[in-house]
Amino acid sequence: MLGETVSGGSTPGEAVSGDVTPGETAVVADLAADEIDERATLDSKRLPLIIRIYGLIVLLDGLATLPIVVFSSIAAVKAIMAGELAFDAMSLTADLTAIQAVVLIVSAAAMIVFGILLIRNRRRYAARWAYVLMPITLAEGMLSLALEGLGLNIIPSGVRMVILVAVSIAADPALIEERRLQFALKRMDDKDAYERAVRTGTLGRDPSGKGYISLDFFNIFWLFTVACVFGLAIETVYHFAMYHGEWQDRAGLLWGPFSPIYGCGAVLVTVALNRLWKSNPFLIFCASALIGGAFEYATSWFMEVAFGITAWDYTGQWLSIDGRTSGKYMVFWGLIGLAWVHWILPRLLRLIQRIPWKVRYSLTAVCAVLMIVDIVLTLMALDCWYGRMAGLPQDSPVTAWFARNFDNDFMAARFQTMTLDPTKAGRV
Repeated sequence: MLGETVSGGSTPGEAVSGDVTPGETAVVADLAADEIDERATLDSKRLPLIIRIYGLIVLLDGLATLPIVVFSSIAAVKAIMAGELAFDAMSLTADLTAIQAVVLIVSAAAMIVFGILLIRNRRRYAARWAYVLMPITLAEGMLSLALEGLGLNIIPSGVRMVILVAVSIAADPALIEERRLQFALKRMDDKDAYERAVRTGTLGRDPSGKGYISLDFFNIFWLFTVACVFGLAIETVYHFAMYHGEWQDRAGLLWGPFSPIYGCGAVLVTVALNRLWKSNPFLIFCASALIGGAFEYATSWFMEVAFGITAWDYTGQWLSIDGRTSGKYMVFWGLIGLAWVHWILPRLLRLIQRIPWKVRYSLTAVCAVLMIVDIVLTLMALDCWYGRMAGLPQDSPVTAWFARNFDNDFMAARFQTMTLDPTKAGRV
């Protein structure tokens, strides 16, 4: 259990002293003594010129975009009020367009602040604003996908997301310090600390002790991947047992036994409850139920407005909300979340931390690239499937390739739980 102590009573936030050698203690002490001075130095160190130039571009882009979007929105509202422009509040396309305008305004304002921070070399605050801009950029891309489909319109959001990740890594002193310590440990060839952490189960733990798991890319990626596989297995077995032995392919990606909704749900629950892992189990159950239900609803809604796809329908069930989620499955999410936090996560963390030191980052990078390719091609295949069902022209080399390799019969067989109706989509 998460509340158990390790190695003679040490808590996750405490050092394990029973197996520490004098040499290792000296190394840790030297690194800790230098940490405060090093962090201050990193805070004051000037950002690379290319990042400051990017900050200027971001600032100018925000200053140009904000008034255009604001004035265009005001003009549209005035035209609607004057009866010169029709607006149907029940129209999905109209609602998505209005939401997109709000997101663009928020994004432009955030870009102005972000650009100023980069120009003024406020590294730590710039990194935080990069984290703020990431979900906003993701929302922009999702709305563009829902309104215009998958095409060149997605590229700006994708490029900005990549740049934001790169800037956050370069600007955040904590990440720089983490990399410096990792390289220092490698140069010193200090594998004893790594092996001891594996034996005691402290590798991957939150070093501050405030949360359970260290929320770094390595941990998050493998939690996501394993949850995709095990979530799919649980759902397949559940369907097999409940529907008289009916075997159904319930995968969510073109290749591999992956169901991303479970992977994303596991990551959301882990991030949201990381600091609450010692809390009352009932609180964890309720939080997991709400998070899972909200995520399930949002996923169902997005798939419908973007591709006209209905992946599940809980209409008529207890506490059904538009058929997208229900009380029954929110209870399931709560139970899974409780089991995840109190039983699965500690054991899974120990398992993934057994990936050898020499290959853990290279292996993770390769697997992450393969997963991203799988996700991107799945979205493109779904978009082409929608286009064929909607009768849109399929005359480009890309759409022709998807039509040959992932035709309607293949998509229906691969995604057996999905039905596609183009009239339900919110495309322009």
